[in-house]
Amino acid sequence: MLAQERYNIILELLELNKIVKVPELCEKFNVSIETVRRDLEYLEQEGKLKRVYGGAVLNTKSGAEPSYNTRYTKNAKEKIMIGKKTAELISDGETLMIDLGTTTLEVARHLKNKKNLTIITNCITIAQELVNVPTFRVIMPGGILRSNELALSGFISEQFIKEFNVDKTIIGVGGITKDNGISDYHLEETRVRRIMIENGKQTIAVADHSKFGIKALVKVCPLNEIDIIVTNDKLHRDIAQEYIDEGIEVIGYKK
Repeated sequence: MLAQERYNIILELLELNKIVKVPELCEKFNVSIETVRRDLEYLEQEGKLKRVYGGAVLNTKSGAEPSYNTRYTKNAKEKIMIGKKTAELISDGETLMIDLGTTTLEVARHLKNKKNLTIITNCITIAQELVNVPTFRVIMPGGILRSNELALSGFISEQFIKEFNVDKTIIGVGGITKDNGISDYHLEETRVRRIMIENGKQTIAVADHSKFGIKALVKVCPLNEIDIIVTNDKLHRDIAQEYIDEGIEVIGYKK
């Protein structure tokens, strides 16, 4: 088993049980105590957990959003693959809502070979990616502009987004767990995201493996409001299966 697979399972176990113990992890992974300790040390450095005597507990500091540049560069190859796989789910002539985010930006970049799409987005960067595709119609709301994200939110954005019904809504993810569903960090943008979900016939969440087992500050929606999760092959199949068991189609995980 690869180290990243162990990391994902450790985080999922923490979300379920709030604590993991070194001997139990050694038995589960069939690895040495030193290997488990290195895994826990790495995850602590990543801010995902806090080591305690004999194991680790979940890091409860869920309010701090990583910077845009950090998120843009982290798992960049995985996000590109997720963008490609998600674009394959989109048909010519469809109407879409696309949420802000570094992974949703990769989705937008892979849509350019489609035809006759109508895209509603609150992200200026995504709009810039798509506005010059000849057969696309790009629609943006007004609202309060957040400088580092170049994203619009607030009452004006919410009222605008409510006017549209679309075939598919594509949302980014700050964190995803079985009990808490989808969560993120920015309150006003989360409100816009909820409306996007409500007004889409189908909702696709795009999340690389590092987002699983993470509970961010603001709850976006429960799992039953998500139809498809598109992820990457560093997500272990055991974790993916837990979401499949909830009735969600999961695409891209390691089989």
